[in-house]
Amino acid sequence: MTTMRASDLPLSRIGRGKVRDIYAVGDDRLLLVTTDRISAFDVVMAETIPMKGAVLTQISAWWFERLKGVVPHHMISADADAIIRQVPALRDHRAAITGRAMLCRRTEVFPIECVIRGYLSGSAWKEYAQYGTLAGEKLPSGFVESAKLEPAIFSPATKAETGHDENITIARMREILGGEVAHRLERMTRAVYALGEKTSRDQGIIIADTKFEFGSDKDGRIILIDEVMTPDSSRFWAADAYEPGRPQPSFDKQPLRDYLDAERRAGRWNGEAPAPPLPASVVDATSKRYLEAYRRITGSELTL
Repeated sequence: MTTMRASDLPLSRIGRGKVRDIYAVGDDRLLLVTTDRISAFDVVMAETIPMKGAVLTQISAWWFERLKGVVPHHMISADADAIIRQVPALRDHRAAITGRAMLCRRTEVFPIECVIRGYLSGSAWKEYAQYGTLAGEKLPSGFVESAKLEPAIFSPATKAETGHDENITIARMREILGGEVAHRLERMTRAVYALGEKTSRDQGIIIADTKFEFGSDKDGRIILIDEVMTPDSSRFWAADAYEPGRPQPSFDKQPLRDYLDAERRAGRWNGEAPAPPLPASVVDATSKRYLEAYRRITGSELTL
C-alpha cells in the first residue's frame, strides 16, 4: 500500500484537516479519506507515515461495528467495494480509497470535543499538579500522575480550528449547547467509553483518555461521528506495564514526539512550522507503533 499525503477524488471536496480529506456525496453523506499525514505539537510533518490512514480508519470501523445497540453512529461502510457500489464515481479510484475511506451519514457537528478521562495524565495531570483542578473544577487531593479516576471524569473542550482545544466546564458546555443536549452527549460519551475501556482491557490495553465528536443528522438524531478510540484520539497504555506515579509509554505517535522534543532541546527547532525533516528510523518506528495499536486493540493484524 503506497502512502498518501493528499487525496484527489472525483467528488466535491468540502474540507481538509490535518489528517482527513472530506468529500460530499450528495446532500446527506460524506466520504472521509484518512491520509498518511501526521501532526505533532500542532504542526503537520512533511513526511507521511505508512499505513497510518488505514489504521485510523479501520480501528474506527472496528469500534463502530461493536457500538451497534450502544449509540447510533455515522458509519455506512469502510469497505472499498461496498463504497464503490454506492458511489460509482469512485470505481477507478479503488486503490486510493482501500482501507482509508469511510462512507458516512452527514451531520450538523456540535462544536464540542467530548473528552473523557479514566486516568490522570497529560495536560490534565499538569493542571491538577499545579492547581488541584481539572478544567477549573476542583478534584480531591492525593492523586499521583497516571492515577485511575473512578468514576471517569467527563471533561469537555471547545473545538479549535487552529491551535489547541480549550478545556471548559460542564456548565459552560450547557450554555453553548443547552442542558438537554449536553446531558445526552455526556451520557453517550460515558456509554462508548465504558464499552471501549472494558473491551480494550480484555486485550491488555488501557484507554487512559479519549475524545469523541457528535452531530445531529437530518432526522435530528444525535449520533457519534468522526474517529473512535484510535491512537490519534486516545491515550493507549499497555496494561501489564501500568504503574501509577509516573508517565506511561503510549501506543501512538510517541517516537515522533520524542524526536521533535530532542530537536527543540538541542535548539534545532523552534516548535513552529516547518518541522525538521524526519529520519527514516522515526517514520518506521511511528508506523510500527500504529500497526501495533491496531493489533492490540482488534486482536488481529491489519490486512487490506
